[in-house]
Amino acid sequence: MLADRSHRRLWRKVRALSEGLELPDPFDAETFLALLAERRGRPIEVLPVAVDAAIPCGVLVTTDRADYILCTPGTSALHRQHILVHEAAHLLCGHDRLPTPETPGVRALLPGLSPDLVRRVLGRTVYAEPAEREAELLASLILHRVLREGPVPGPDHGRAGSLVGASSRRPERSRV
Repeated sequence: MLADRSHRRLWRKVRALSEGLELPDPFDAETFLALLAERRGRPIEVLPVAVDAAIPCGVLVTTDRADYILCTPGTSALHRQHILVHEAAHLLCGHDRLPTPETPGVRALLPGLSPDLVRRVLGRTVYAEPAEREAELLASLILHRVLREGPVPGPDHGRAGSLVGASSRRPERSRV
């Protein structure tokens, strides 16, 4: 019973966050990050970092001056978009203000960064962690909203076309 209430509370919180966001039209993850950076008043940079299987495919690093999203460079456009939106969801949920956990692999990814400089590192590792579940749910709801409000799919690209820049547009749609 307590788990059900907690689950419903999480859904309400994340749904409200998702529906309250201004999304670029057409949706593009890089433009979405630029809007978020403007809203937060600090830069967000995406850095391609080759990683092995033991390290997450996306990592959020928050420093005193900027936020950095480290992303696997050799992934598909759709997967990259999901990684970027997931890491942005950590910022939207305020996870960058939580106490810093020990994240495996961070020293290997960021050998030149002083531990004092890095305030928060979030990696996509264990979805059992509440912050990871919340970020993943928010990212999924944002991308679902993009599909719901996005371009009408053409015969050659299906519904996922709106996530990768399809050009066919819906006539007159309402904005949230």
